[in-house]
Amino acid sequence: MGDTALVLGGGGLTGIGWEIGLLHGLARAGVDVTGADLVVGTSAGSVVGAQLTSGVLTLEELYRRQLASAKGEIPATMGPAMFARYAWGVLRSRDAKAYGVRMGRMASAVRTVGEEDRREVIAQRLLSHDWPEGPRLVVTAVDAATGELAAFDRDSGVGLVDAVSASCAVPGVWPPITIDGRRYIDGGVHSSANAALAAGYAKVLIVAPIALGGGPLPTPRAQAARLTAAGSKCVLITPSREARRTFGRNVLDPARRAPAARSGLAQAAAHVAEVRRLWQD
Repeated sequence: MGDTALVLGGGGLTGIGWEIGLLHGLARAGVDVTGADLVVGTSAGSVVGAQLTSGVLTLEELYRRQLASAKGEIPATMGPAMFARYAWGVLRSRDAKAYGVRMGRMASAVRTVGEEDRREVIAQRLLSHDWPEGPRLVVTAVDAATGELAAFDRDSGVGLVDAVSASCAVPGVWPPITIDGRRYIDGGVHSSANAALAAGYAKVLIVAPIALGGGPLPTPRAQAARLTAAGSKCVLITPSREARRTFGRNVLDPARRAPAARSGLAQAAAHVAEVRRLWQD
C-alpha cells in the first residue's frame, strides 16, 4: 500500500469540469496531486480518474478539453424532481445497500437510451481504454440487485470502459450496465465520494462536487472524519458558493461543463496552502 490517495467524487458533467479545473489550478500553483498512489473515482470522478491516470494528456490539456464543445454527449436532465426521488428513497432505506436495491429497481424500470449507446459516450470521454499500469485506479459502482458496492480495478477482470460506464449509470437517467451477467448502477448511490476505500493511506485528498449525504449515506465530511480518526491526514474540498452557481440546476447539462471548469480553476487558489501541507509534509 502506498502513501497518498486522491478521492474523486460524483457530480455529473459539471463535477467533471470542476474537478479538472480545481486539480489544474492546484498543479499550476505547484501542488500536483495526480501522482497519488491510489485514485478512487466515483461517477464523474471515475471519468476524471481514468483521464488523469492514462498519462495521455497533461492537466492543462485536460482543462482545455473541458472548455471545448462537449461533442458526443447525450443531453439529459437531473433536476429538483429527480433529486426529490433520491431523497425519498434515502428516507425509506435502512442502510446504503437497501437504498442501492431501491435505486436499482427504479433504474431498471425507467426507459432510457440503450447500454451500448451509453458505453459509446463513455468510451469517447476516456483517453485510453486500458487500466493504468502506474497508480492504482479504483472505480466504484453498485450492484443493482443487491445494493452492494463494487470496486473495480485492473485486477478485477472488468474492462475500464465497462467499469466507468457502470460508475456513471445515474438511476432514472442512464441504463444500468451489464457486466458478467450482473447489472450495475452509479457508484454515487452508495456514497457521493466512497472515501472509505482510501482507508490505510497516510494522506488523503477528497475532492467532492456533491457535499451532501443523509440517512444511511455518509457525507464526504463524515467520511473524512472517519479516515482522520483512523490515523490518516485528510483534506476535503467541496464546491464554493460561486462554483455551485456555475453548476446551475442541471449537473448533466453539457453547456455547464466549461463554466464549472473555470470555477474549479478559480477556487483552487483558496486550497493551495492546505493541500501543499498535506501532500508535501
